[in-house]
Amino acid sequence: MSHQEVTDVPKGLYIAGRWRGASDGATFGVTDPATGQRLADVASATVEDALAAVGAADAAGKAWAATAPRARSDILRRAFELLIQRKEAFARLIVLESGKALAEARGEVGYAAEFLRWYAEEAVRIVGEVSTAPGGANRILVLRQPIGVAVFVTPWNFPAAMATRKIGPALAAGCTVVLKPASETPLTALALAALFEEAGVPAGVVNVLPSRQSGPVVAAMLHDPRVRKLSFTGSTGIGRVLLAQAAHNVVKCSMELGGNAPFIVFADADLEAAVAAAMVAKLRNGGESCTAANRYYVERPVADEFSRRFAAAMASVKVGPGLDETVQLGPLINGAALDKVAQLVGEAVAQGATVVTGGSARPGPGYFYEPTLLTGVAPGARILREEIFGPVAPVCVFDTVDQAVALANDTQYGLVAFVHTRDLARALAVSERIEAGMVGINRGVVSDPAAPFGGWKQSGVGREGGHDGLLEYLESKYVCVDW
Repeated sequence: MSHQEVTDVPKGLYIAGRWRGASDGATFGVTDPATGQRLADVASATVEDALAAVGAADAAGKAWAATAPRARSDILRRAFELLIQRKEAFARLIVLESGKALAEARGEVGYAAEFLRWYAEEAVRIVGEVSTAPGGANRILVLRQPIGVAVFVTPWNFPAAMATRKIGPALAAGCTVVLKPASETPLTALALAALFEEAGVPAGVVNVLPSRQSGPVVAAMLHDPRVRKLSFTGSTGIGRVLLAQAAHNVVKCSMELGGNAPFIVFADADLEAAVAAAMVAKLRNGGESCTAANRYYVERPVADEFSRRFAAAMASVKVGPGLDETVQLGPLINGAALDKVAQLVGEAVAQGATVVTGGSARPGPGYFYEPTLLTGVAPGARILREEIFGPVAPVCVFDTVDQAVALANDTQYGLVAFVHTRDLARALAVSERIEAGMVGINRGVVSDPAAPFGGWKQSGVGREGGHDGLLEYLESKYVCVDW
């Protein structure tokens, strides 16, 4: 293999602190989406392997929960430092298996590392409560204790950050984990497993299971009574399936699911700043992000000017293989993703939309789609109702605040929304009315390890990041005592 970043990564399953092959010897290939070429073969976990990983996590659980908070904190801090030291190697690995541009991958590694630093600090801030019962008969003590074995299922679009966003708080809380990374991007997760071991994480506390048998493997773990927690990031459809499976043993769930983010531009907005934010909101990670702006609603007096400037910015983006330092937009993750984007654009155009820039896939190898801006999109078009997960921006027009809010809320999703206006009072009032877990005002990105990340409606359950993210891995225990 010509890429040293891939050569250096272990290719087996990581269970109980040991690297091993799948119980049936099966492997699967990892492909570079920029070339379509095979990068590596990794072990493909079976149900038997999954239950072995749960057993390892369970066996390590009591000792890890009893480890001093400062010791857990120090290990997470060491993992943060190692990830920062190896930022470039991790970034290049992410580019190779996910396709994103190198600058984007470097940003992801920095973001992923910050979760480890934040939860290294939070590990020593697990506090309880004590109060006197209103009737005066007893004291109320509330303890926070680790929930137990946690199973993580992560997506391919942020293979480092989605892993550390879950592993960081779990380890800080005293939980042990089994990570099932996306089969498109398992190499980053395996590299992280080796990094955690080097940082001092004891055997069995972190286990990593790549697998092509995702459904049976995850279902088996959710039906194991030793598993107490599931955290999933991915589509709403798969989230519904996992919630149903988790119900069997009443496994507590955190779900970060699909999005359909509205990007609202009022006539008084700073258009230069709004376009810059629109570019970030759309093209961060090539649009393959649950927080990507999916629908642009622009007030009529500035709609044409905003669209003109936005289209010019989109047309200037350099597309190509992510390892090229000058490239700003890499390929989509695979052929199916490319086909879906092309189909959504084709349907919108057939229903009357105008392609202002872009509008087609680029010849292979690789799965490249041009940065695309559409205007005149029909209100009921599928491209406004589904996650595009690609570099396509449909622009629509509105006339009143009430209409903008109604359009923004006309979706089953409620993850994030973006509002652009110079009127702070209006921005805050609209933010309160929007049905979403997060709102960015005059910004194109909201994600921060210190903030609670999550959605309303069918965009999710629970929160990741901030102190809220730590609480997802702690049980509250009420002790009634009279002294």
